[in-house]
Amino acid sequence: MGSSDSKLNFRKAVIQLTTRTQPVEATDDAFWDQFWADTATSVQDVFALVPAAEIRAVREESPSNLATLCYKAVEKMVQGADSGCASEKEKQIVLNCTRLLTRILPYIFEDPDWRGFFWSTVPGAGRAGVDEGDDDGARPLAESLLLAIADLLFCPDFTVQSHKKGGPDTTEDMQSIDSCEYIWEAGVGFAQSPPLNYIHDLNRTELLKLLLTCFSEAMYLPPTSDSNVVNPWVTFFCSTENRHALPLFTSLLNIVCAYDPVGYGIPYNHLLFSDYREQLVEQAVQILIVTLEHEGGVGTTSTLDPSASPSTLDDSEPAGPDNLFVNYLSRIHREEDFCFILKGLARLLNNPLTQTYLPNSTKKIHFHQELLVLFWKLCDFNKKFLFFVLKSSDVLDILVPILYYLNDARADQSRVGLMHIGVFILLLLSGERNFGVRLNKPYTVRVPMDIPVFTGTHADLLIVVFHKIITSGHQRLQPLFDCLLTIVVNVSPYLKSLSMVAANKLLHLLEAFSTSWFLFSASQNHHLVFFLLEVFNNIIQYQFDGNCNLVYAIIRKRNVFHQLANLPSDPASIQKALQRKKKSPDAISRTNSQETVSMEGSRPAVPAEPGTLKTSLAATPGIDKLTEKSQVSEDGTMVSVQQADSPQAQSDQSGLAGASDTESNSGRDNEDVFYTEAETTRRRMTSISSATSWTPMPEWVLSWKSKLPLQTIMRLLQVLVPQVEKICIDKGLTDESEILKFLQHGTLVGLLPVPHPILIRKYQANAGTAMWFRTYMWGVIYLRNVDPPIWYDTDVRLFEIQRV
Repeated sequence: MGSSDSKLNFRKAVIQLTTRTQPVEATDDAFWDQFWADTATSVQDVFALVPAAEIRAVREESPSNLATLCYKAVEKMVQGADSGCASEKEKQIVLNCTRLLTRILPYIFEDPDWRGFFWSTVPGAGRAGVDEGDDDGARPLAESLLLAIADLLFCPDFTVQSHKKGGPDTTEDMQSIDSCEYIWEAGVGFAQSPPLNYIHDLNRTELLKLLLTCFSEAMYLPPTSDSNVVNPWVTFFCSTENRHALPLFTSLLNIVCAYDPVGYGIPYNHLLFSDYREQLVEQAVQILIVTLEHEGGVGTTSTLDPSASPSTLDDSEPAGPDNLFVNYLSRIHREEDFCFILKGLARLLNNPLTQTYLPNSTKKIHFHQELLVLFWKLCDFNKKFLFFVLKSSDVLDILVPILYYLNDARADQSRVGLMHIGVFILLLLSGERNFGVRLNKPYTVRVPMDIPVFTGTHADLLIVVFHKIITSGHQRLQPLFDCLLTIVVNVSPYLKSLSMVAANKLLHLLEAFSTSWFLFSASQNHHLVFFLLEVFNNIIQYQFDGNCNLVYAIIRKRNVFHQLANLPSDPASIQKALQRKKKSPDAISRTNSQETVSMEGSRPAVPAEPGTLKTSLAATPGIDKLTEKSQVSEDGTMVSVQQADSPQAQSDQSGLAGASDTESNSGRDNEDVFYTEAETTRRRMTSISSATSWTPMPEWVLSWKSKLPLQTIMRLLQVLVPQVEKICIDKGLTDESEILKFLQHGTLVGLLPVPHPILIRKYQANAGTAMWFRTYMWGVIYLRNVDPPIWYDTDVRLFEIQRV
């Protein structure tokens, strides 16, 4: 039958389904078979031939027909899984049912009355062909479907290479297959790389698309901070009920980490051949990030039989969570496995940065946001992996692409989620001493970035990019300033030698944040000054010797510190400062930042094209909720510190009249309210820009001004400024290099106050960030699945779809 005929017949069947008001019997095979038996329709065809309005019409007007259609489609998939899809016809039926269910499921989820349908057991409804005595008959439809998908993902000659020895008539028995021998790709726990078969890749991709659609019920529930909300589809699929959980988890992880988009290094190769592997990798990474969910009751142990787990997994730990994907991920422990995962993720994250001399000659991948979420989850669930990442300078292969994405997305409102995930990962890494130490490695790779040219280390790169984000990013990024500066504070005690460019950037930030109008215009703005002073103190006290550039920059800008120490706090001065603010609406001055020429070959960061779709995000908790303070003791170990004794914590209490700008939930913990991004931004912006919501009082200014940690810097200036001035006068110097030489050999030993203990603010998980990750991740998946547009125009509740 020609494909146009089969499309026509399929369309006829759909019309009959929508026009028949009488229920069609489940036993009427002639009717139901029209939907899958003799048609060869692509998934795009199915989406075109089954319009949304018609699915909704059947749902409202003949619900029993929609129910039967779902039953019959699942039943066909179960039959295919049981038989092993020996014939081409059976394979086609399974694929047609897969496409049809992918189309219909979102419309089941969007209606609260239908949501439980797949989880109910309706005796006899559409269960033709199931033995009455079969206990499988009592399974909810959802479970039957999920188990069928799992079986089909390891179906010889359909989704995996057949191992059979006999003639063409023998089929492997699906029930006795050990799917661990059929893992899709070499890597963690599996040594052989099966030959590439694009038909298998296509079939896997279609089944994973349906699986992702099953999991997407989460999109149709409004956001909640209740961490006990579990996704029943994910919970069942990742439980011991799924006998393929381990090989499937391994297949997904390996197929992602082994993927090399550049392939065999032949330029323009990707323009000649469609890369089916890429579509599969993309679906695989999306399935991984969705299944790796934190569980409500953390600390639940699994009934997993430890003898069943291969040596790839670490058995020394307690059994771990019930979600087997999380369980397996947390127990990976072999060096070579960590190496394989890290190298694979680094290769893919660096892909968009690979510059070639031939434009468009190498394939660019677009799933870097999903890869960042996967990297985050790996570090979060497997602390051994986190330590492995930081053990060598390989961590820089993750850092550089993250800084590249942050810099590139800074002006684009539709990529604010990408900015957050990048900053969260760096915050997590910065809580470990090794990260700061690694940053001292010289930065020699010249990735074209829209930043000033500098010669220095990876620490310089990080500071220069952060400065660029703060001074030339869009307004929505203001809530991230605290996080960015916390990262710099965390690494500062370990930075051996900042370049002049980076030193000037830090002082420019202090200059911008310490203007009186900025300090007085919101209740939290002074925190930024505290963070920067802490950075300077850490470097002066712990890394004075190599940091003559920073010391020189501090001496040149000494008036900024004197002005801070003498900040006026009387009502008249406060009013005057706020009046001055009205004249200059720009949050942070772009001036006197000595902007130099950007790197060669770089493109400037650009705002989103008007009309770009984006999804709203949950509000992120403030830095005090995101992190907990640890003190580094003499031997380098960390001890947790109580929050209350920090200057910030005390100074806040006196001025929380208006909506706070950095902590969208501060002062409202008991309600645990999540605002949509637009609402939070509106509140933040008003608190930053209107004097009505926030009135600074003299007592408030004094409460934190008295705690500004200026002693170390004032002492440094007191000792060094006269010496530097004397050199300049004696030698008639105007030359920086002589002064730097003097500072390089100078010392302040015994002249500075006793060094303060190093404080590190370590990321800590909480309900707020868990919620943020869920909305961000599903928002990315919603926007990235456009062909076919699985969820487009359905009533999604987890986030709002907005146009820039």
